[in-house]
Amino acid sequence: MTYLVKPAIWLAGYIPDLPTPFDENDRIDLTAFAALCERQIEAGVSAVVVGETAGEASTLTPAEHDTIVRAAVETARGRIRVIAGAGSNSTSQAIEFTRRAEAAGADAVLSVVPYYNKPMQAGIFAHFRAIAEQTALPIILHDIPSRTIRELADDTLARLAQSRQFIGLRDGTGDVSRPMRLTSLLPPGFRLLSGDDATALAVIANGGDGCISLVSNVAPDLCQAIFSSCRKGRLQSARYLQNRLAPLVAALAKESPAALKYALCLLGYMAPNTRLPIVGLSDHAKAEVARAIAEIGDEDIAKRDGVLWREFSVRAQQAL
Repeated sequence: MTYLVKPAIWLAGYIPDLPTPFDENDRIDLTAFAALCERQIEAGVSAVVVGETAGEASTLTPAEHDTIVRAAVETARGRIRVIAGAGSNSTSQAIEFTRRAEAAGADAVLSVVPYYNKPMQAGIFAHFRAIAEQTALPIILHDIPSRTIRELADDTLARLAQSRQFIGLRDGTGDVSRPMRLTSLLPPGFRLLSGDDATALAVIANGGDGCISLVSNVAPDLCQAIFSSCRKGRLQSARYLQNRLAPLVAALAKESPAALKYALCLLGYMAPNTRLPIVGLSDHAKAEVARAIAEIGDEDIAKRDGVLWREFSVRAQQAL
């Protein structure tokens, strides 16, 4: 099947990879999840990612995954796009997850390079083409070799991007030169987003379109300010903001998503509960996260959320 997909001009800026909140009985906390979505909408994001890496997708049942996609769609009410994680190392399962995401109302899917199986590039290409043939949804590719072992080679990406159904790439390689290298290979309108907060600014400055982010869950306004400053050529301001976030970025990256959930717990948005094999943070790791949040609050650089960040700073200081 061939579908005409409009250029994804909305796929830009910092887009949060939302965690999945669990209550004390290990059930999805839909109230907390809706609050996370609403906070991002208020911060001006263009989209949210649900049921993917930060969302502990591998521990969700298909019914639970459907539930959070529908909850995000119902909360968004058309104000932002909802991107559903729908990847698998089984092509047939990835197709099924994609169909379910489409039925639940998702606007696009994020589909990861097959992991564990270590397919050759021809197999990766065939995997994604088979998914595309079974859905009308736009597809964002996810390249993260640290988790999948195999990378999505530039040539394979270029072949896939010839179809307008593939609208962008979440690049978790950490290669900040990749946007410049890919410019001549990809069609106009194909979106390149970092999947790594630590390299996001460099990727955007080198021609990338944004970041699918962990830290944006915690500090969405600051992340939007970094993107805006970079796009307006105010790189010194963007670097300053990025440097202020750097300790938090590092703390979140060490033990994701447990660290992300603990940060959002300190801010009062959700419980820090995870599912095995992910466990809660050590006391040392908790102190590191709390210290990073407190430092952001001390600077009071979130213009719209300044009062709120001072409140968060006090909570974080108390946790130290």
